[in-house]
Amino acid sequence: MHILLVNDDGIHAPGLNSLHAELVKFAQVTVVAPAVEQSGVGHSITYLHPLLAHREYRQDEFFGWKVEGSPADCVKLGIMELAQPRPDLVVSGINHGANVGINILYSGTVAAAIEGAFFGVTSFALSQWLGNSAPRFPQAARLGAQLIQQIMAQNPPAGSLWNINFPTWSTNDQSSAESWPRGVRLTSMGVSRQRETLEKRIDPRGRTYYWTGLEPIHGHELVEGSDVAALVDGYVTVTPLHFDLTNRSQLTQAETNWSPLVIPPQHDQE
Repeated sequence: MHILLVNDDGIHAPGLNSLHAELVKFAQVTVVAPAVEQSGVGHSITYLHPLLAHREYRQDEFFGWKVEGSPADCVKLGIMELAQPRPDLVVSGINHGANVGINILYSGTVAAAIEGAFFGVTSFALSQWLGNSAPRFPQAARLGAQLIQQIMAQNPPAGSLWNINFPTWSTNDQSSAESWPRGVRLTSMGVSRQRETLEKRIDPRGRTYYWTGLEPIHGHELVEGSDVAALVDGYVTVTPLHFDLTNRSQLTQAETNWSPLVIPPQHDQE
């Protein structure tokens, strides 16, 4: 199996390194990751200037490609040029922070997986919710690798897309901490409007500036069965996604009541 490994935190991120260490145990892995952090860039792509890709070495051995571009750029370059033969999987992560609820739409981590699915390659996005605790990427990476293999053993359709999130370790209950996580749940994407945060500050020169989105998890409504609720409850969440944004029910309703617009002939004015 050949895996294209990407992320949005940059090629030096500990989450990517931990995941790489687990994936190479059962697959050929090609790393194509941003040269610097690209968190929150969503599905942006680079087309106003050339994309540069540089070889990254670790202890004098080739590790992967660092790209001066977005996560989606990395997947495009990987599949079309740098990761040969064509990858069987795209794996994105492990992200430093959760990607659940409507924050999925902002995520560079998830966008990289979506780009892989665009190409018809089964793709996974993996993220670690931090809460008030330090991340434990090696443990999450081991579990993530197992989940990827378990899902692939079920022969999902080519181009399927999966979003996986790991809960935080922060808990006042030692027994709960020792039994992390509580389990794995298949969930839906939470779509309730989150409570936005906006913090106004003044810099040393008296200028006003703002920080936004400081606590994306607790800003969501905890709807039963959603990825947000399960993650807060201590479960690993596995959510199948798709990128077709068509509102099917509204389309059907519109077609039922649709009257074609009659456009009058256009006459050139002298």
